[in-house]
Amino acid sequence: MQNILVTGAAGQIGSELTTALRKKYGSENVIATGHKTKPEKPLLESGPFHFIDCTEIDTVAEMVKKYKVSTIYHLAAILSAVAEATPQLAWNVNMIGLYNVLEVARKYKCSVFTPSSIGAFGPTTPLNRTPQETIQRPNTMYGVTKVAGELLCDYYFKRFRVDTRGVRYPGIISYKTLPGGGTTDYAVEIYYDAIKQKKYTCYLKKGTYLDMMYMPDALKAAIDLMEANPAKLKHRNAFNVTAMSVAPENIAAEIEKIIPKFTMDFKIDPLRQAIADSWPNNMDDSAAREEWGWQPEYDLESMTEDMIENLSKKLKIKIH
Repeated sequence: MQNILVTGAAGQIGSELTTALRKKYGSENVIATGHKTKPEKPLLESGPFHFIDCTEIDTVAEMVKKYKVSTIYHLAAILSAVAEATPQLAWNVNMIGLYNVLEVARKYKCSVFTPSSIGAFGPTTPLNRTPQETIQRPNTMYGVTKVAGELLCDYYFKRFRVDTRGVRYPGIISYKTLPGGGTTDYAVEIYYDAIKQKKYTCYLKKGTYLDMMYMPDALKAAIDLMEANPAKLKHRNAFNVTAMSVAPENIAAEIEKIIPKFTMDFKIDPLRQAIADSWPNNMDDSAAREEWGWQPEYDLESMTEDMIENLSKKLKIKIH
């Protein structure tokens, strides 16, 4: 049985991915690590957890050696909106952290999953049906680190034969863990506010289409890619993956079907709007579908039904 290391395990994706991996591969075989954020009790008690700093290579190497790790899911990162406020920190965490993980993987022969993002694209990228291979000139520090990370992973595969793999995630929506400072956070916040107060003030303007994905599909993409036959992977890193392209009013309309009194108004955040405007409306994920069988299970309607059902239970609020 392989041993798996997850960095950023207390984050939005990391907390749920760690749980999914432990369910699939065994709790003691999945080592969760974080930096400052204390994980919730179920994650902390379900298997090994350690606080490490990915910008310190020795702390990464120590975990790999101690647990004889063969696969690393490297999720530790500073997200888009926070990265713009703290660009120096974002570079240090996102780039030095990734470099350290890849170096450790090279030395100890680990495979590595690293998520990229729609943030790797920029204002000169084709907005519709964004190709797998296209212009990538992002104008945010987050985007710069994601493009550099994609190239670095490609380099480590070609130069050192490190088994690197990754996807370009769209916005991720989940009822379990709150997002951590991304541009697409509204798509989670809207459900919370719809249940709690039946109204939401959106910081992105109407008509701002962005790719989104429900968390179960995001976890499925990561695990499926790492289990895929490497001989079939032509691209290997930074596969476009998506499930739906939606604007704020699309989500609001689906919520209204379940919560008829729900209303939404707008107060635009210029920073996050500018970031969103530089990202694709929708990505072409045909390469992922062809090379490793990517297929999402949720669309906007089924995701909204599941979000509201589970969030209302979590918040202990009856919606009718």
